Amino acid sequence: MWAAVGAVLFVALGIYVTTVSGVPAVDDWARHSAHWAAGHRTLHHLLRAIELVFGTVGIIVIAAIAAGGLARNYRRAAFFLLGTTIVSALVRYLLAHAFGRSRPAWQEHAHLIHAPGYPSGHVTTVTALAGAVAVTVAMFVRRAGLRRLVYAGLTLVVLVVAADRILLGRHYPTDTVGGALLGGVVVLVALAVYSPVPRSHAEHAVPLVQSVPGGRSLHVVLNPIKVESVGQFQAIVSAMAAEAGWDEPTWHLTTVEDSGTGMASAASVAGADLVMVCGGDGTVREVCAELAGTGIPVGIIPAGTGNLLARNLSIPLYLRAAIDVALTGQDRAIDLVEVAGDEMEDSHFLVMAGMGFDAAIMEGVNEEIKKKVGWIAYVLSALKALMFPAVRLEISVDGAEFTKHRARTVVVGNVGTLQAGMPLLPDARVDDGLLDVVLLHPQRFLSWLPLAWRILSKRPQTDDLVNRMRGSSVTVRADRDTPRQLDGDPIGVGRELRATCLQARLLVRVPR
Repeated sequence: MWAAVGAVLFVALGIYVTTVSGVPAVDDWARHSAHWAAGHRTLHHLLRAIELVFGTVGIIVIAAIAAGGLARNYRRAAFFLLGTTIVSALVRYLLAHAFGRSRPAWQEHAHLIHAPGYPSGHVTTVTALAGAVAVTVAMFVRRAGLRRLVYAGLTLVVLVVAADRILLGRHYPTDTVGGALLGGVVVLVALAVYSPVPRSHAEHAVPLVQSVPGGRSLHVVLNPIKVESVGQFQAIVSAMAAEAGWDEPTWHLTTVEDSGTGMASAASVAGADLVMVCGGDGTVREVCAELAGTGIPVGIIPAGTGNLLARNLSIPLYLRAAIDVALTGQDRAIDLVEVAGDEMEDSHFLVMAGMGFDAAIMEGVNEEIKKKVGWIAYVLSALKALMFPAVRLEISVDGAEFTKHRARTVVVGNVGTLQAGMPLLPDARVDDGLLDVVLLHPQRFLSWLPLAWRILSKRPQTDDLVNRMRGSSVTVRADRDTPRQLDGDPIGVGRELRATCLQARLLVRVPR
């Protein structure tokens, strides 16, 4: 419907401006604005830069880069984004020649353009790209505040490009309006004919053989604050479960007092054949620790900020795709890590434990900012904690003698990749029965630069800047009270962490 409305408005505007020759009052304003901009050299150079960057070629390059980032895990979304942008450029070219509207007489003469002006090519393609990005953001970004921030930024970009075309005298204002209408119509039509939503990972896979016949009892542990609408999420899961042959789900909602342990225990006692957990890394850790050793597989629906376990298991972050994996994926046995220390209850982790700088980041995160913008809150906290003081450490691996070190942070990991794809522990495997340890000791502020290069390039050498160890059990002792964290959750200060890897203790659902 909206595509038809937009198309009618676009054609009506095109017929009007090509037969009546424009809107005099608006055109006079545009002419005066272009003359004013031409008299400001700095502004003129900025307008030319915008013209070059957001030209058809520039926009397609930007779209290709964005599509490349999506293509690894979300090929349909990548194809939608790039295809929509290219189609908008082709459609605009054909329609511009069909309408054949001339450019304004006051066009800036240094780089004169003679091609037809309605609709604006710059505005058409940038609107199409912005619309495609907005669709992608709606799919993958769960925080309403962050979504609104991105939408506002995309709208601002379109307005800036439109203003650029008017201030350089390249287009009449109506040309830019027509470009925005055409770009929006292309996005809506593209959505109608091609869905960017990932298809089921098991759509073309051979059905799994069930060696031990079991029931189809599904229990779902949900952290209600991690989804925008509990009712909508429940409806989606129920519909997809029925389609995949599962019974109507039994629901367990976490509370402030119980973040998942009691719910997982209730599901186990009730005889669940599959437990799905939707929440952040903390909720996932609690549920998985309770179900470890029961033989009940866990389907992870990542709905937190980090979602590190899901990322390392190649579980998609798009909720429907993750639900599909949980319902139709295959089981994989992964390691669970027991952890203990002073001033803390015995616990477990699946991703990592840390002492020092990384734990200081977790402690310093502003929860209000985190609710609005997600992972950006961790970046802000990291900047504040960047020069966390070095700590004297003693470390024992597999019961060997303690060795002495200095570090700003020490991380004991069960997986290799952390936020933003950072390969902090490149040799770590979630099912190898081993823990990987890394010590980071940048002595000065600028030392973070070579440290980041060493990590990102996966350089194997070890020294005082980056030191690595591995074993099935690790004990870390600090010379003073130091912040500590488990899977991104701060657990208070202390002087010791003891971690023991329990190999293949937990079953999780992963893509086939």
